[in-house]
Amino acid sequence: MRALMALVWLALALVATPARAQTTTTYSNTTTGNINNATTCTSPLVRNFTVATSYIVGDVDIGILATHSWRGDIRITLQSPAGTRVQLVDGDTANISGDNFNVRLDDSAATTVNTDGNTANHATSAPPYQNQFAPNAALSAFNGQNAQGSWRLEICDQYPSADNGSFTRADLYITSLPANYADLSLTKTVSNAAPAGGASISYTLSVTNASGSPQTATGVTVQDDLPVGFAFTSASGFGSYNSGTGVWTVGSIPAGTTRTLTISGTVAATSGATIVNSAEISASSVADSDSTPNNGVTGEDDYAAVSFTVSGSRVAGIAPALVCPAGITVHDWDSIAWSTGQTSGSYALANIGTMNFNIAISGGSFLNNATYGGQSPTRQNVVTGGLSPAQYSIFEIVDMSSQSGIATSTIALPTAVPGAQFRLFDIDYAAGQFADRVTVTGSNNGVTVLPTLTNGVSNYVVGNSAYGDAASADASANGTVVVTFAAPVDTITIVYGSHSLAPTDPGQQGMAIHDISFCRPTTSLAFAKTSSVVSDPQNGTTNPKAIPGAVMRYCLLVTNTGGATATGIAIADAIPATLTYTPASLRSGTSCAGATTVEDDNATGADESDPHGAAFAGTSVTATTATLAPAAAMAIAFTTTVN
Repeated sequence: MRALMALVWLALALVATPARAQTTTTYSNTTTGNINNATTCTSPLVRNFTVATSYIVGDVDIGILATHSWRGDIRITLQSPAGTRVQLVDGDTANISGDNFNVRLDDSAATTVNTDGNTANHATSAPPYQNQFAPNAALSAFNGQNAQGSWRLEICDQYPSADNGSFTRADLYITSLPANYADLSLTKTVSNAAPAGGASISYTLSVTNASGSPQTATGVTVQDDLPVGFAFTSASGFGSYNSGTGVWTVGSIPAGTTRTLTISGTVAATSGATIVNSAEISASSVADSDSTPNNGVTGEDDYAAVSFTVSGSRVAGIAPALVCPAGITVHDWDSIAWSTGQTSGSYALANIGTMNFNIAISGGSFLNNATYGGQSPTRQNVVTGGLSPAQYSIFEIVDMSSQSGIATSTIALPTAVPGAQFRLFDIDYAAGQFADRVTVTGSNNGVTVLPTLTNGVSNYVVGNSAYGDAASADASANGTVVVTFAAPVDTITIVYGSHSLAPTDPGQQGMAIHDISFCRPTTSLAFAKTSSVVSDPQNGTTNPKAIPGAVMRYCLLVTNTGGATATGIAIADAIPATLTYTPASLRSGTSCAGATTVEDDNATGADESDPHGAAFAGTSVTATTATLAPAAAMAIAFTTTVN
C-alpha cells in the first residue's frame, strides 16, 4: 500500500469554560501548521489538553479538521488523565484515499469513521464539522472519570511518505456529570446456549447501581425486544415486563442494589439458527456516570447481548398442509412463457383474476449464465429442488456488490386469497462465495401477514426468514424452503439476498421460485343490527329514553369479510308489533353513519340499484344489492315509533 506521511499537530491553545452540572466544556486548537512525515506510529506526535477544573466526565467527543491525502492511514489515540487509552481511528488497509479529515467523533453516530467511501473528499472548514462518525473504539471508556489533568492525544501515519498537508483545528468536547448521579450497569445471560428446537429456555437480566453511586436511580426502564426465534411464555422477578413493547419497568434502584428479571420462553427456530438478544437501559431519573440510556452504543455498560444456537441434527421440516375449502388454483411455470431477462408479467388465475408478478434488484445485477437458461431472470428446469421429473421455475441468478444487495419479487393479486403455498429452491451457502438469505412477507389490505417457512437440510428458519448455511446441488431438495400462508393475503413479497456469513463482495448466487398454489377466494358475510333512541315525548333529543312515542333509528349492516365478491345479496327485518315503521325513512350507504342516500318504500325504480335497494311492505324492511366486493359493506337505516 502507498506510504503516507504523518499528521503533525501544533501547539494547542486551550480555551475552556468552567465545568457546570451537565454542561459541555470545549477545548479548542485553532493554530494552523504544516503536516509532514515525521510521525510514525513508533514515535507518534503527542499533544496535550490540560483541564484545570475537577469534574466527572459524562461524555467525550472530539472534532478534528486537517488537510491530508489518503486519510485512511492515519491513526489517532486519546488518553485520559487516569491513563485510559482509546484508539479512536485505527487506520486501515482498504485504500481510503480520500482527501482531508473533517470529523467529529461521537459514540452515538450511526456511521463508523472511514466507512464513508474510499475516495470521498472532506470539506476544509469547521466547525460545525462536516461529518459525525463513531470512533473505532468507544469514547465512553472515559465516562465516570475525573476530567482534571492532562489529556494526551497521539497522532501517527501507518505509512509515512513525503506527502504534506496542513492541520487546521481540533475541538475536545467534555460533558460533565451533575454532583448526584448513578452508575448503572446491565448484564444478561441465557439459561442454555445450545438448546434444541422447541426447548424451554430463559433470559436473566440484572441492573445494578454501583455501591459508590451518590444517588438512587428512579424511573429505571430496560428495553429488551425479544428476538424472532424465541417465543415468550412468562416473566418473573422485580418490577414488570411487557412482552409486547419489550419494556421492563424496574423503578427504583438504590446504590449497591441489583434488580433481576427472568424472561422465559421456548425456542422457535430450526437447528443451526443463532438467535441474538440485546437489551439496554432505556431510562433513568439521574445521569449515569459512564453510559447514556437509550443511545444504542453497544460498548457502554448499560447495554448487554447474549446468543444461543439451536442444536441438533437438521432434517428437512414438514410443511403444513394448505387447506382450501373452495379449491386450489395453481400458477404452474411449466405452462407459462417467460423470455430471458424478463422481470415482470401478468397472468390469469382461474376463479381469482389477474396476478401481477414483478422482480427488481437493488445493489447488484442479474447475470447471464448459459447453464441456467441465459440472461436472468430465466425460466429453467436445471435447479429443480429434487423434483422428478424436473419442473420449471423462475430462476434469479445475481451478482450482489455487497451484503446489502437484494432482489425483490412481488406477487400482487386482484383480491385476497384465503391461503397460498410455494417452494423456493437453492437457499444455501458456499464458503467464501455467498450465503443466501430470503425473507417472505405478505399483506392484506395493507396489513402485514406473516407466512410459515419450512426449512430444508441446507438452511434454517428464523421467523419469516430462511438462511443458507450448507451447500445444495442444483437437483437437490436440500436447499428447498416451503412458504405457507394460512391467512388471507393479497400481496406476497420475496426478498432474496445475503446474510452475515457472506463475504463483503458476494459471488454468483441464485434462487428459484417454483409453482404457486392459491386457495380460491370465498365470500363471508357478517350481519349486524344496531339501534339508537332519537327522541322521546318527555326529553326530546336530550338523553332520550325508549318510552312510548319515542323515535328509534335502526341500522342493518352487511359486510363481506371474505376474499371473493358476493352476489345477489338480500336481507329482511320484520318489525314487531311494539314498533311502527316511519314511512319514507329508508336510507342506504356503506356504513351506518354514512347511510344517507334516500330510498323510497317500494321495491321498484332506479333507487333499487344505487347501488343498494330497500323497501317496506307489510311489516318487513327488505334490502338487496347485486354485488358486494371483499371488505365492502351495505348499510340500510330507518326509523320507527315505539307504540
